[in-house]
Amino acid sequence: MLNVNQPSTALQDVNYLVVGLGVSGYSVACYLLTHGYRCRIQDTRDVPPFLGKLKAQFDNVDFRAQPLDAELTAWADVLVVSPGLSVRDAAIEQAADLGKSVVGDIELFARIVDKPVIAITGSNGKSTVTTLVGEMINLDGKSAAVGGNLGTAALDLLEQNPDYYVLELSSYQLETTTSLRPRVAALLNLCEDHLDRYPGYAEYIQAKLRIYDNASLCVSNFDDEVTRHDARDISFSLNPDAEAEFRLLENNGSWLAHRCEPWLRVDEIRVSGRHNWANCLAAMAIAHSIGISRTAIVAAIKQFTGIAHRSQWIAEIDGVEWINDSKATNVGAAQASIEGRERPVILIAGGQSKGADMSIMFATIKQKVKLALLLGEDASRLQQAWQGATRIEIVRDMQQAVRRAHEEACNGDCVLLAPACASFDMYPKFEARGDDFARRVQELAGD
Repeated sequence: MLNVNQPSTALQDVNYLVVGLGVSGYSVACYLLTHGYRCRIQDTRDVPPFLGKLKAQFDNVDFRAQPLDAELTAWADVLVVSPGLSVRDAAIEQAADLGKSVVGDIELFARIVDKPVIAITGSNGKSTVTTLVGEMINLDGKSAAVGGNLGTAALDLLEQNPDYYVLELSSYQLETTTSLRPRVAALLNLCEDHLDRYPGYAEYIQAKLRIYDNASLCVSNFDDEVTRHDARDISFSLNPDAEAEFRLLENNGSWLAHRCEPWLRVDEIRVSGRHNWANCLAAMAIAHSIGISRTAIVAAIKQFTGIAHRSQWIAEIDGVEWINDSKATNVGAAQASIEGRERPVILIAGGQSKGADMSIMFATIKQKVKLALLLGEDASRLQQAWQGATRIEIVRDMQQAVRRAHEEACNGDCVLLAPACASFDMYPKFEARGDDFARRVQELAGD
Protein backbone atom coordinates (compact mmCIF):
# COMPACT_ATOMS: atom_id res chain seq x y z
CA MET A 1 0.00 0.00 0.00
CA LEU A 2 1.34 3.42 -0.95
CA ASN A 3 2.18 5.73 1.93
CA VAL A 4 0.40 9.01 1.27
CA ASN A 5 0.51 11.97 3.66
CA GLN A 6 -2.65 12.87 5.54
CA PRO A 7 -4.66 15.93 4.44
CA SER A 8 -3.32 19.34 5.42
CA THR A 9 -4.25 22.93 4.72
CA ALA A 10 -0.89 23.60 3.07
CA LEU A 11 1.93 21.58 1.60
CA GLN A 12 4.56 20.46 4.07
CA ASP A 13 8.05 21.96 4.05
CA VAL A 14 9.81 18.80 2.92
CA ASN A 15 11.87 17.56 0.00
CA TYR A 16 9.75 16.96 -3.10
CA LEU A 17 11.02 14.82 -5.95
CA VAL A 18 9.04 15.38 -9.15
CA VAL A 19 9.22 12.12 -11.10
CA GLY A 20 8.67 12.78 -14.81
CA LEU A 21 8.63 16.17 -16.51
CA GLY A 22 5.51 15.89 -18.65
CA VAL A 23 2.45 18.15 -18.48
CA SER A 24 1.61 17.37 -14.86
CA GLY A 25 5.25 17.22 -13.77
CA TYR A 26 5.87 20.66 -15.22
CA SER A 27 2.79 22.00 -13.45
CA VAL A 28 3.95 20.51 -10.12
CA ALA A 29 7.50 21.83 -10.53
CA CYS A 30 6.23 25.33 -11.35
CA TYR A 31 3.95 25.37 -8.30
CA LEU A 32 6.62 24.11 -5.92
CA LEU A 33 9.33 26.44 -7.22
CA THR A 34 7.02 29.47 -7.29
CA HIS A 35 6.08 28.91 -3.65
CA GLY A 36 9.61 28.27 -2.44
CA TYR A 37 9.43 24.54 -1.75
CA ARG A 38 12.52 22.38 -2.11
CA CYS A 39 12.25 20.17 -5.14
CA ARG A 40 14.27 18.18 -7.59
CA ILE A 41 13.01 16.97 -10.94
CA GLN A 42 13.92 13.57 -12.36
CA ASP A 43 13.31 12.23 -15.86
CA THR A 44 15.03 9.46 -17.77
CA ARG A 45 15.06 11.63 -20.90
CA ASP A 46 18.03 13.96 -21.40
CA VAL A 47 15.80 16.78 -22.65
CA PRO A 48 12.14 16.24 -21.68
CA PRO A 49 9.65 18.50 -23.50
CA PHE A 50 9.15 21.06 -20.71
CA LEU A 51 12.74 21.38 -19.46
CA GLY A 52 13.62 24.45 -21.54
CA LYS A 53 10.44 26.23 -20.54
CA LEU A 54 11.02 25.45 -16.85
CA LYS A 55 14.61 26.70 -16.92
CA ALA A 56 13.51 29.89 -18.68
CA GLN A 57 11.12 30.62 -15.79
CA PHE A 58 13.27 29.68 -12.81
CA ASP A 59 16.91 30.01 -11.82
CA ASN A 60 18.73 27.00 -10.39
CA VAL A 61 16.35 24.28 -11.53
CA ASP A 62 17.66 21.03 -10.01
CA PHE A 63 17.03 18.60 -12.86
CA ARG A 64 18.45 15.08 -12.99
CA ALA A 65 18.43 13.20 -16.32
CA GLN A 66 18.82 9.72 -14.85
CA PRO A 67 16.86 6.72 -13.63
CA LEU A 68 15.21 6.94 -10.24
CA ASP A 69 17.95 5.65 -7.93
CA ALA A 70 18.74 5.19 -4.25
CA GLU A 71 20.41 8.61 -3.91
CA LEU A 72 17.38 10.51 -5.21
CA THR A 73 15.00 8.39 -3.17
CA ALA A 74 17.05 8.93 -0.01
CA TRP A 75 16.94 12.73 -0.51
CA ALA A 76 13.19 12.84 -1.11
CA ASP A 77 10.42 12.85 1.46
CA VAL A 78 7.65 12.94 -1.14
CA LEU A 79 7.72 11.54 -4.67
CA VAL A 80 5.26 13.37 -6.95
CA VAL A 81 4.80 10.85 -9.75
CA SER A 82 3.52 11.64 -13.23
CA PRO A 83 0.30 9.79 -14.11
CA GLY A 84 2.16 8.47 -17.14
CA LEU A 85 4.41 6.41 -14.85
CA SER A 86 3.15 3.32 -13.08
CA VAL A 87 3.29 3.31 -9.29
CA ARG A 88 4.03 -0.41 -9.69
CA ASP A 89 7.44 0.46 -11.12
CA ALA A 90 10.08 -1.31 -9.01
CA ALA A 91 11.93 1.89 -8.05
CA ILE A 92 8.71 3.64 -6.97
CA GLU A 93 7.52 0.63 -4.99
CA GLN A 94 10.93 0.48 -3.29
CA ALA A 95 10.62 4.15 -2.33
CA ALA A 96 7.17 3.47 -0.85
CA ASP A 97 8.58 0.51 1.09
CA LEU A 98 11.17 2.88 2.59
CA GLY A 99 8.37 5.07 3.94
CA LYS A 100 8.41 7.74 1.24
CA SER A 101 5.09 9.29 0.31
CA VAL A 102 4.10 8.59 -3.30
CA VAL A 103 1.52 11.07 -4.59
CA GLY A 104 0.39 12.77 -7.79
CA ASP A 105 -0.50 16.32 -8.76
CA ILE A 106 -4.16 15.83 -7.77
CA GLU A 107 -3.13 14.95 -4.22
CA LEU A 108 -1.13 18.18 -3.95
CA PHE A 109 -4.08 20.10 -5.41
CA ALA A 110 -6.43 18.49 -2.89
CA ARG A 111 -4.31 19.65 0.04
CA ILE A 112 -4.41 23.25 -1.17
CA VAL A 113 -7.84 23.79 -2.72
CA ASP A 114 -10.42 25.75 -0.70
CA LYS A 115 -13.37 25.80 -3.13
CA PRO A 116 -15.84 23.02 -4.07
CA VAL A 117 -14.51 20.36 -6.41
CA ILE A 118 -16.55 18.32 -8.87
CA ALA A 119 -14.63 15.15 -9.76
CA ILE A 120 -15.54 13.11 -12.84
CA THR A 121 -14.13 9.83 -14.09
CA GLY A 122 -15.17 6.87 -16.22
CA SER A 123 -13.80 4.74 -19.00
CA ASN A 124 -15.57 6.89 -21.60
CA GLY A 125 -17.27 10.27 -21.89
CA LYS A 126 -15.49 12.00 -19.02
CA SER A 127 -14.03 14.82 -21.12
CA THR A 128 -17.43 15.57 -22.65
CA VAL A 129 -19.20 15.56 -19.27
CA THR A 130 -16.46 17.61 -17.57
CA THR A 131 -16.58 20.26 -20.30
CA LEU A 132 -20.37 20.34 -20.34
CA VAL A 133 -20.67 20.73 -16.55
CA GLY A 134 -18.23 23.63 -16.69
CA GLU A 135 -20.33 25.34 -19.35
CA MET A 136 -23.52 24.81 -17.32
CA ILE A 137 -21.96 26.48 -14.28
CA ASN A 138 -20.65 29.41 -16.30
CA LEU A 139 -24.00 29.95 -18.01
CA ASP A 140 -25.65 30.15 -14.59
CA GLY A 141 -23.61 33.22 -13.67
CA LYS A 142 -21.01 31.36 -11.62
CA SER A 143 -17.43 30.54 -12.55
CA ALA A 144 -15.90 27.13 -13.21
CA ALA A 145 -12.25 26.21 -13.70
CA VAL A 146 -12.11 23.07 -15.83
CA GLY A 147 -9.13 20.75 -16.16
CA GLY A 148 -7.23 17.93 -14.52
CA ASN A 149 -6.71 15.08 -16.96
CA LEU A 150 -8.33 17.33 -19.58
CA GLY A 151 -6.63 20.53 -20.75
CA THR A 152 -5.20 22.59 -17.88
CA ALA A 153 -3.37 20.77 -15.08
CA ALA A 154 -5.16 20.98 -11.72
CA LEU A 155 -2.51 23.02 -9.88
CA ASP A 156 -2.57 25.63 -12.65
CA LEU A 157 -6.32 26.08 -12.13
CA LEU A 158 -5.71 27.48 -8.64
CA GLU A 159 -4.73 30.83 -10.17
CA GLN A 160 -8.31 31.27 -11.46
CA ASN A 161 -9.97 31.25 -8.01
CA PRO A 162 -13.37 30.14 -9.40
CA ASP A 163 -16.60 29.22 -7.64
CA TYR A 164 -16.11 25.55 -8.63
CA TYR A 165 -13.30 23.35 -9.86
CA VAL A 166 -14.48 20.73 -12.37
CA LEU A 167 -11.87 17.99 -12.77
CA GLU A 168 -11.63 15.09 -15.16
CA LEU A 169 -9.63 12.41 -13.35
CA SER A 170 -7.98 9.29 -14.72
CA SER A 171 -7.51 6.04 -12.84
CA TYR A 172 -3.80 6.83 -12.71
CA GLN A 173 -4.48 10.11 -10.92
CA LEU A 174 -6.98 8.55 -8.54
CA GLU A 175 -4.65 5.80 -7.35
CA THR A 176 -2.24 8.40 -5.87
CA THR A 177 -4.95 10.59 -4.31
CA THR A 178 -6.40 10.31 -0.80
CA SER A 179 -7.08 13.89 0.36
CA LEU A 180 -9.63 14.93 -2.25
CA ARG A 181 -13.08 15.66 -0.81
CA PRO A 182 -15.34 16.30 -3.80
CA ARG A 183 -18.60 18.15 -3.45
CA VAL A 184 -19.77 15.80 -6.23
CA ALA A 185 -18.03 12.67 -7.50
CA ALA A 186 -19.23 10.96 -10.69
CA LEU A 187 -18.28 7.60 -12.18
CA LEU A 188 -19.85 7.51 -15.64
CA ASN A 189 -19.20 3.95 -16.83
CA LEU A 190 -16.65 1.16 -16.75
CA CYS A 191 -15.20 -1.13 -19.39
CA GLU A 192 -11.91 -2.95 -19.89
CA ASP A 193 -9.09 -0.47 -20.42
CA HIS A 194 -5.44 0.02 -19.52
CA LEU A 195 -4.94 -3.70 -18.94
CA ASP A 196 -1.34 -3.12 -20.03
CA ARG A 197 -0.97 -1.05 -16.83
CA TYR A 198 -3.09 -2.96 -14.29
CA PRO A 199 -2.71 -6.61 -13.19
CA GLY A 200 -6.37 -7.15 -14.13
CA TYR A 201 -9.75 -5.53 -14.69
CA ALA A 202 -10.62 -5.70 -10.98
CA GLU A 203 -7.66 -3.48 -10.08
CA TYR A 204 -8.67 -0.95 -12.74
CA ILE A 205 -12.23 -0.88 -11.32
CA GLN A 206 -10.95 -0.32 -7.80
CA ALA A 207 -8.81 2.61 -8.95
CA LYS A 208 -11.86 4.23 -10.55
CA LEU A 209 -14.09 3.64 -7.52
CA ARG A 210 -11.69 5.67 -5.37
CA ILE A 211 -13.35 8.79 -6.75
CA TYR A 212 -16.24 8.24 -4.31
CA ASP A 213 -13.93 8.36 -1.27
CA ASN A 214 -14.86 11.33 0.95
CA ALA A 215 -17.42 12.68 -1.59
CA SER A 216 -20.47 14.59 -0.33
CA LEU A 217 -22.64 13.50 -3.30
CA CYS A 218 -22.15 10.57 -5.66
CA VAL A 219 -23.47 10.37 -9.24
CA SER A 220 -23.52 6.93 -10.84
CA ASN A 221 -24.80 5.20 -13.96
CA PHE A 222 -27.95 3.19 -13.21
CA ASP A 223 -27.30 1.15 -16.38
CA ASP A 224 -23.78 0.13 -15.23
CA GLU A 225 -24.08 -1.62 -11.88
CA VAL A 226 -20.34 -1.56 -11.22
CA THR A 227 -20.38 2.26 -11.05
CA ARG A 228 -22.88 2.38 -8.18
CA HIS A 229 -21.80 3.60 -4.75
CA ASP A 230 -24.84 3.15 -2.51
CA ALA A 231 -28.61 3.70 -2.35
CA ARG A 232 -28.17 7.44 -1.92
CA ASP A 233 -26.55 7.89 -5.35
CA ILE A 234 -27.99 10.37 -7.80
CA SER A 235 -28.30 8.19 -10.88
CA PHE A 236 -28.85 8.59 -14.62
CA SER A 237 -30.13 6.09 -17.18
CA LEU A 238 -31.00 5.62 -20.84
CA ASN A 239 -33.76 3.21 -19.81
CA PRO A 240 -37.15 5.01 -19.66
CA ASP A 241 -38.34 2.46 -17.07
CA ALA A 242 -35.36 2.87 -14.75
CA GLU A 243 -35.78 4.28 -11.26
CA ALA A 244 -33.17 6.93 -11.96
CA GLU A 245 -33.48 10.60 -11.10
CA PHE A 246 -32.27 11.62 -14.58
CA ARG A 247 -33.35 9.40 -17.44
CA LEU A 248 -34.61 9.11 -20.95
CA LEU A 249 -38.36 9.68 -21.24
CA GLU A 250 -40.56 8.59 -24.13
CA ASN A 251 -43.37 11.11 -24.60
CA ASN A 252 -44.14 11.95 -28.23
CA GLY A 253 -40.45 11.51 -28.91
CA SER A 254 -37.40 10.92 -26.73
CA TRP A 255 -36.56 13.44 -24.02
CA LEU A 256 -33.86 14.01 -21.45
CA ALA A 257 -35.85 14.18 -18.23
CA HIS A 258 -35.62 14.87 -14.53
CA ARG A 259 -37.80 12.21 -12.95
CA CYS A 260 -41.03 12.44 -14.98
CA GLU A 261 -40.44 15.99 -16.19
CA PRO A 262 -39.15 16.30 -19.78
CA TRP A 263 -36.42 18.93 -20.10
CA LEU A 264 -35.03 18.60 -23.62
CA ARG A 265 -35.87 16.62 -26.76
CA VAL A 266 -32.92 14.54 -27.92
CA ASP A 267 -33.24 15.91 -31.46
CA GLU A 268 -32.22 19.30 -30.03
CA ILE A 269 -28.85 17.90 -28.93
CA ARG A 270 -26.07 18.78 -31.35
CA VAL A 271 -23.72 15.93 -30.40
CA SER A 272 -24.72 12.63 -31.98
CA GLY A 273 -25.21 9.16 -30.56
CA ARG A 274 -27.03 7.59 -27.62
CA HIS A 275 -23.79 7.56 -25.63
CA ASN A 276 -23.89 11.35 -25.79
CA TRP A 277 -27.46 11.32 -24.50
CA ALA A 278 -26.05 9.48 -21.47
CA ASN A 279 -23.27 12.05 -21.18
CA CYS A 280 -25.83 14.86 -21.18
CA LEU A 281 -27.91 13.11 -18.51
CA ALA A 282 -24.81 12.70 -16.34
CA ALA A 283 -23.96 16.39 -16.71
CA MET A 284 -27.55 17.30 -15.85
CA ALA A 285 -27.38 15.20 -12.68
CA ILE A 286 -24.10 16.76 -11.58
CA ALA A 287 -25.08 20.35 -12.29
CA HIS A 288 -28.55 20.01 -10.75
CA SER A 289 -27.04 18.54 -7.58
CA ILE A 290 -25.09 21.77 -6.93
CA GLY A 291 -28.06 24.03 -7.64
CA ILE A 292 -27.43 25.04 -11.26
CA SER A 293 -30.67 26.21 -12.84
CA ARG A 294 -32.63 24.16 -15.35
CA THR A 295 -32.42 27.10 -17.77
CA ALA A 296 -28.60 27.08 -17.74
CA ILE A 297 -28.42 23.28 -17.94
CA VAL A 298 -30.69 23.09 -21.00
CA ALA A 299 -29.02 26.06 -22.71
CA ALA A 300 -25.57 24.53 -22.26
CA ILE A 301 -26.66 21.24 -23.81
CA LYS A 302 -28.35 22.96 -26.74
CA GLN A 303 -25.27 24.97 -27.64
CA PHE A 304 -22.71 22.23 -27.00
CA THR A 305 -21.12 21.01 -30.23
CA GLY A 306 -18.74 18.49 -28.71
CA ILE A 307 -14.98 18.23 -28.35
CA ALA A 308 -12.48 17.56 -31.10
CA HIS A 309 -11.79 13.85 -31.68
CA ARG A 310 -14.85 12.79 -29.66
CA SER A 311 -17.65 11.92 -32.10
CA GLN A 312 -16.61 15.02 -34.05
CA TRP A 313 -18.47 15.64 -37.30
CA ILE A 314 -15.91 16.30 -40.05
CA ALA A 315 -17.85 16.44 -43.31
CA GLU A 316 -20.70 15.07 -45.39
CA ILE A 317 -19.55 14.11 -48.89
CA ASP A 318 -22.03 12.76 -51.45
CA GLY A 319 -24.47 11.87 -48.67
CA VAL A 320 -21.80 10.10 -46.58
CA GLU A 321 -21.15 11.34 -43.03
CA TRP A 322 -17.54 11.30 -41.77
CA ILE A 323 -17.06 11.17 -37.98
CA ASN A 324 -13.79 11.48 -36.05
CA ASP A 325 -13.94 9.57 -32.74
CA SER A 326 -10.20 9.04 -32.39
CA LYS A 327 -10.58 9.33 -28.60
CA ALA A 328 -12.43 5.99 -28.66
CA THR A 329 -9.23 4.28 -27.53
CA ASN A 330 -10.85 1.29 -25.81
CA VAL A 331 -13.48 -1.35 -26.52
CA GLY A 332 -16.28 0.33 -24.55
CA ALA A 333 -15.81 3.72 -26.20
CA ALA A 334 -15.68 2.27 -29.70
CA GLN A 335 -18.70 0.05 -29.09
CA ALA A 336 -20.74 2.98 -27.74
CA SER A 337 -19.70 5.12 -30.70
CA ILE A 338 -20.77 2.49 -33.23
CA GLU A 339 -24.05 1.71 -31.45
CA GLY A 340 -24.89 5.41 -31.35
CA ARG A 341 -24.96 5.70 -35.15
CA GLU A 342 -28.26 5.72 -36.99
CA ARG A 343 -26.59 4.99 -40.35
CA PRO A 344 -24.77 1.89 -41.65
CA VAL A 345 -21.13 2.17 -40.56
CA ILE A 346 -17.85 1.78 -42.37
CA LEU A 347 -15.45 1.49 -39.45
CA ILE A 348 -11.79 2.49 -39.34
CA ALA A 349 -10.15 0.85 -36.32
CA GLY A 350 -6.87 -0.50 -34.97
CA GLY A 351 -3.68 0.48 -33.22
CA GLN A 352 -2.43 -0.85 -29.88
CA SER A 353 -5.17 -2.89 -28.21
CA LYS A 354 -3.62 -2.81 -24.70
CA GLY A 355 -4.53 -6.44 -24.10
CA ALA A 356 -8.28 -5.83 -24.31
CA ASP A 357 -10.73 -8.54 -25.38
CA MET A 358 -11.86 -7.33 -28.81
CA SER A 359 -14.38 -10.15 -29.22
CA ILE A 360 -16.71 -8.18 -26.90
CA MET A 361 -17.52 -6.02 -29.92
CA PHE A 362 -18.45 -8.93 -32.23
CA ALA A 363 -22.24 -8.56 -31.96
CA THR A 364 -22.08 -4.78 -32.42
CA ILE A 365 -19.81 -5.14 -35.46
CA LYS A 366 -22.17 -7.72 -36.96
CA GLN A 367 -25.24 -5.58 -36.42
CA LYS A 368 -23.96 -2.12 -37.38
CA VAL A 369 -20.77 -2.33 -39.47
CA LYS A 370 -20.83 -3.10 -43.20
CA LEU A 371 -17.03 -2.92 -43.61
CA ALA A 372 -14.17 -2.76 -41.09
CA LEU A 373 -10.90 -1.23 -42.26
CA LEU A 374 -8.14 -2.20 -39.84
CA LEU A 375 -4.71 -0.65 -39.46
CA GLY A 376 -1.83 -0.58 -37.03
CA GLU A 377 0.05 -2.94 -34.75
CA ASP A 378 -2.90 -5.09 -33.65
CA ALA A 379 -4.93 -5.09 -36.87
CA SER A 380 -4.60 -8.87 -37.13
CA ARG A 381 -5.88 -9.29 -33.52
CA LEU A 382 -8.99 -7.29 -34.38
CA GLN A 383 -9.42 -9.23 -37.61
CA GLN A 384 -9.28 -12.52 -35.72
CA ALA A 385 -11.76 -11.32 -33.07
CA TRP A 386 -14.27 -10.00 -35.63
CA GLN A 387 -13.90 -12.63 -38.35
CA GLY A 388 -17.36 -13.56 -39.58
CA ALA A 389 -19.08 -10.48 -38.20
CA THR A 390 -18.57 -8.33 -41.30
CA ARG A 391 -16.32 -7.73 -44.27
CA ILE A 392 -12.79 -6.91 -43.10
CA GLU A 393 -9.79 -5.41 -44.87
CA ILE A 394 -6.37 -4.61 -43.44
CA VAL A 395 -4.93 -1.33 -44.72
CA ARG A 396 -1.41 0.06 -44.37
CA ASP A 397 -2.21 3.57 -43.12
CA MET A 398 -4.88 6.24 -42.65
CA GLN A 399 -4.58 7.48 -46.22
CA GLN A 400 -5.47 4.06 -47.62
CA ALA A 401 -8.22 3.61 -45.00
CA VAL A 402 -9.93 6.86 -46.01
CA ARG A 403 -9.55 6.10 -49.70
CA ARG A 404 -11.05 2.62 -49.37
CA ALA A 405 -13.89 3.97 -47.20
CA HIS A 406 -14.65 6.58 -49.87
CA GLU A 407 -14.69 3.91 -52.58
CA GLU A 408 -17.03 1.64 -50.61
CA ALA A 409 -19.40 4.17 -48.98
CA CYS A 410 -22.90 4.77 -50.34
CA ASN A 411 -25.30 7.68 -49.85
CA GLY A 412 -26.65 7.39 -46.30
CA ASP A 413 -23.59 5.66 -44.79
CA CYS A 414 -21.34 6.85 -41.96
CA VAL A 415 -17.56 6.47 -42.09
CA LEU A 416 -16.47 6.31 -38.46
CA LEU A 417 -12.98 6.47 -37.03
CA ALA A 418 -13.45 4.66 -33.69
CA PRO A 419 -10.18 2.77 -33.26
CA ALA A 420 -10.85 0.78 -30.03
CA CYS A 421 -7.08 1.04 -29.59
CA ALA A 422 -4.36 3.43 -28.49
CA SER A 423 -2.53 5.37 -31.19
CA PHE A 424 1.11 5.10 -30.09
CA ASP A 425 2.16 2.55 -32.70
CA MET A 426 1.58 5.09 -35.49
CA TYR A 427 0.99 8.49 -33.86
CA PRO A 428 2.32 10.36 -30.81
CA LYS A 429 -1.22 10.79 -29.44
CA PHE A 430 -4.85 10.18 -30.36
CA GLU A 431 -5.27 13.83 -31.44
CA ALA A 432 -2.65 13.37 -34.15
CA ARG A 433 -4.49 10.30 -35.42
CA GLY A 434 -7.77 12.23 -35.54
CA ASP A 435 -6.10 15.15 -37.27
CA ASP A 436 -4.68 12.81 -39.92
CA PHE A 437 -8.14 11.34 -40.52
CA ALA A 438 -9.73 14.80 -40.75
CA ARG A 439 -7.05 16.02 -43.12
CA ARG A 440 -7.53 13.05 -45.46
CA VAL A 441 -11.31 13.57 -45.43
CA GLN A 442 -10.95 17.29 -46.17
CA GLU A 443 -8.74 16.36 -49.12
CA LEU A 444 -11.62 14.23 -50.42
CA ALA A 445 -14.03 17.11 -49.95
CA GLY A 446 -11.74 19.35 -51.98
CA ASP A 447 -11.53 16.96 -54.93
